[in-house]
Amino acid sequence: MTSFGDLLGPQPVLLPENSEAEEALLDKVDPVQVAAAHPAASIAWAYLAEAALARGGSDGAEAVVNHDIVAAYAFARTGYHRGLDLLRRNGWKGFGPVPWSHEPNQGFLRCVGALAKAARAIGETEEYARCLDLLEDCDPRAASELGLN
Repeated sequence: MTSFGDLLGPQPVLLPENSEAEEALLDKVDPVQVAAAHPAASIAWAYLAEAALARGGSDGAEAVVNHDIVAAYAFARTGYHRGLDLLRRNGWKGFGPVPWSHEPNQGFLRCVGALAKAARAIGETEEYARCLDLLEDCDPRAASELGLN
């Protein structure tokens, strides 16, 4: 685990704002429209994944696998991969701090959390564990902020 206070470790990655996508979501624009207009915005995919998990009748634990749970998995995986692309463009080397406290990072972290929940719901335990490990490496607070205690 990387400590934010470790002077020898990588510096925290602070993603840039995607103010157009973020403002649209705050203005209650349909997340489908926001994701279509801003496909690189992990936050839009996080909204879609979290809504699909809720419609699927579960936060990911002991869910009956249905269309919404599988859709949540796909939405979360899309936001996760778009977030990885952006993290790498901003200096992330595949490990190290991605602080939850920096709001633009939350779209990516929320996608990782939704992916964990959807993976657990469909029985993909290895993916679930990988997501928890990634959240722990990014920011030890993130899992609890996302309800993954």
